[in-house]
Amino acid sequence: MKISVNFNGRNVDADVEPRKLLVDFIRDDLHLTGTHVGCDTSSCGACTILLDGVAVKSCTMFAVQANNRNITTIEGLSKGDELHRLQSAFIEEGGLQCGYCTPGMIMTSAWLLSNNAAPTEKEIRNGISGNLCRCTGYDSIIRSIQKASSDRRGGRK
Repeated sequence: MKISVNFNGRNVDADVEPRKLLVDFIRDDLHLTGTHVGCDTSSCGACTILLDGVAVKSCTMFAVQANNRNITTIEGLSKGDELHRLQSAFIEEGGLQCGYCTPGMIMTSAWLLSNNAAPTEKEIRNGISGNLCRCTGYDSIIRSIQKASSDRRGGRK
């Protein structure tokens, strides 16, 4: 089936098998490997992307369902060599260890901050509750999101 999708600001036309998962299309066909496959059951959130600005787990939908939609992956957050404020904050605050959950966690956080510029710790914990991290204990992730929120309010993109 023929689809047309805007990936990270770039229009892509492709033929896809109707049963191909969006996460597999992103990784295998587009070679955007920042979106991770963690569980294949939508439990971990490692595959989270933004679909028309909303955080979704790309393992829960078929590529054909993305037809005529806008998708942002972790690769699309930065602008050239300039990291997105969330990417910088995760580095500065140690919000990553093994890094496997990090792309999905950052994409979920981007969605959260787009809807709430100054979330409380409780709102952050609730917002990322669909993403699992087995390494950090979440405290450094929370600090990273708080820093990015503070940077955003301070005018940093």
